[in-house]
Amino acid sequence: MSGQEQNHLILIVARAFASRLATAVFLVDPDGNAIYFNEAAERLLGRPFIEGHGMPAAIWSTQFAPQNERGEPIPLDELPLGIALGRRVPAHRGFEIRGLDGAIRSVAVTAFPLFAHTEEFVGAIAIFWDRAEET
Repeated sequence: MSGQEQNHLILIVARAFASRLATAVFLVDPDGNAIYFNEAAERLLGRPFIEGHGMPAAIWSTQFAPQNERGEPIPLDELPLGIALGRRVPAHRGFEIRGLDGAIRSVAVTAFPLFAHTEEFVGAIAIFWDRAEET
């Protein structure tokens, strides 16, 4: 099996995993393009996956207006998914987003890189939830 097929298999398995979760999941390829987000993510983002498929990192990292507790925009390299993509390490952070439905939500996001082998980076995945639902 070639490296390309193996990468594809890892992302297929990650997508299948995400599709079965009730928790929001956002999956990107090694270039940061959105390759999948599940129904729970659709509700938090206010956008159906069909409209967001292929969205590059430059878009998804700003379109939902992530901001810190002072209301300042959070750049891609400080977002958990951006850290997983750029530094290839896990990251976690809470912040606010504005869904495309106009709703502002406080979310907690945990992201980690995906590797087919120790040095073979194939993408990243973020799992996130509405902090208002934490009790």
